[in-house]
Amino acid sequence: MTHVAPLPKGKISDPEMVELIAEGEKLGVPDDLFPRIVARAPEQAKPLMRALLLSHAQGNVDHRLKEIVRILLARFANDKYFSALRSRKARDAGLTEARINAGCFEYENDPSFSEAEKWALRYADQMFLDASKIDAAFYAELKKHYSEAQIMELGAFIAFHYGMQMFMRSLGATTS
Repeated sequence: MTHVAPLPKGKISDPEMVELIAEGEKLGVPDDLFPRIVARAPEQAKPLMRALLLSHAQGNVDHRLKEIVRILLARFANDKYFSALRSRKARDAGLTEARINAGCFEYENDPSFSEAEKWALRYADQMFLDASKIDAAFYAELKKHYSEAQIMELGAFIAFHYGMQMFMRSLGATTS
């Protein structure tokens, strides 16, 4: 059980929040636990859920790559909840557990990852491990593979999802 009890689904009556929970369940990330916890503060929960769904499932960076990044960050954060969830959209697009594991542990030496994908994964690694290494030269290399808008999408995604993962870890959340 989490340190803050999730609301029962029947206690959430705000139509937008109900729809956001359904969207998350359809995607598979998050399931209904995260939104039922944050729904205790509905005015914060709705924009948080909109941002989570937008950052993860939309944009101009491949969803499968963002799913690998999300899981990599969850593993860094030792977050059992988000580490265990899988995006149905990414799975339906062909993402496998083997590819996820390679992206989390072996991508540097894996020829199946493009240079662009490796740079996105390096970006996530360094944002977590040592953000001081993300300097002008790092961004110059990223710009060889991604537009500035895509770099902002990746950076915001990394920061946002890692923060949520640390939050869920602090609550002791796990999947059922």
